[in-house]
Amino acid sequence: MQRTIHRVVVTGLGAVTPIGNTTQEYWEGLRTGRNGIGRVQEFDPSDLIVQIAGEVKGFDVEQYLERKVARRTGRFAQFALAAGLQAMEDGALEVTDANRDDIGVVIGTSGDSFAMGPEWEVYLNRGSRGVDPFIVTRMGQHMGAGRLGRQIGVRGPNTTINTACASGTDALGHALSLIRLGHAKALLAGGAEAMITPLSLSSMGRLGALSKNNDDPEHASRPFDAKRDGFILGEGAGVLLLESEESALARGARIYCELAGVGWSFDSTDDTAPDPDGQALAMKRAMKDGETTPREIDYINAHGTSTPYNDRTETQAIKIAMGDEEAHRVKVSSTKSMTGHLAAGAGGIEAVASVLALHHGVVPPTINYEEPDPDCDLDITPNVAVETSIDVVLSNSFGLGGQNASAIFRRYRPGQA
Repeated sequence: MQRTIHRVVVTGLGAVTPIGNTTQEYWEGLRTGRNGIGRVQEFDPSDLIVQIAGEVKGFDVEQYLERKVARRTGRFAQFALAAGLQAMEDGALEVTDANRDDIGVVIGTSGDSFAMGPEWEVYLNRGSRGVDPFIVTRMGQHMGAGRLGRQIGVRGPNTTINTACASGTDALGHALSLIRLGHAKALLAGGAEAMITPLSLSSMGRLGALSKNNDDPEHASRPFDAKRDGFILGEGAGVLLLESEESALARGARIYCELAGVGWSFDSTDDTAPDPDGQALAMKRAMKDGETTPREIDYINAHGTSTPYNDRTETQAIKIAMGDEEAHRVKVSSTKSMTGHLAAGAGGIEAVASVLALHHGVVPPTINYEEPDPDCDLDITPNVAVETSIDVVLSNSFGLGGQNASAIFRRYRPGQA
């Protein structure tokens, strides 16, 4: 029997970010070039080599979750839950006894791996009988997807992805495959992260990955700028409601766009240094999967971390994947200039940004872009958003260690496969 391949569309969006705790606030921040980076407020960073980050501000989990359950839910999972519930509301999808088995969740996250230190200290100081029995249900990576799925009461696939900074886009690709093949009719998919801790800032700071511009945090994240010196760690979540075309049309859903394709690759070269050929391969595979040519792409939401090595490498990769002429034609920006780098959650909020850019016909800016780098000579959108016609967006997520994922979003046109 021949299997039906289903088109996948985006019908809802949710976001919790350093520049806004709802999708509407996030988009307004992107459109106006709002800076979300500052000195760390959740704890005193005075003794750290890196003291700045893109923190979520004023987040009230009790808007989404009762207090007792919230205490047993890690910050990353709280963000995933909030963004997922926003996406469900935005997509006007109601869970019923009739559809609950066909709706699921796929979330990319690192969980609370960088927050385990205090729990280990409790064990050392108080022994086996003093530890928190809910460490796994509070801090385990699986609880981003698990808490969201349980809260809305769905029984479809419930999956957690961790491929470093590619995780959020990887989750979208996994969801795309599940819906295409009929394993689910709707999936909440994206990424969530909350790893701003003394340990993560210290470790990645010593690695040389993070900017140490502690005295000027508002200008510290400057992707593709000649004076960039490292990325800024961010936190939050971005979740998309993905549905089969049939499901969306049957219930009269508003359709933002089509998730046309996703491509993956692995650099297979170095633990930290990116490889342009590996990154280009993910973009080429995404275009092939989405039946899209380089000429059709209007905007690239770049990985654009603001490290000297990554931005130069991604520029080379875009040229390899697109060809030199098309690479210089297409508009490129990095929204990490405003939010910082959400690591495993980056692909989630950047997918939301990509969909909204397409929906509104606006390319978000790369703020703090002041001095062009000759090695990053693409059409970088500097400092101010640009209105333009957008039909196809490519979103890149490249993981530290070489795991790469790229996604193609296309304007939805009924009847076109």
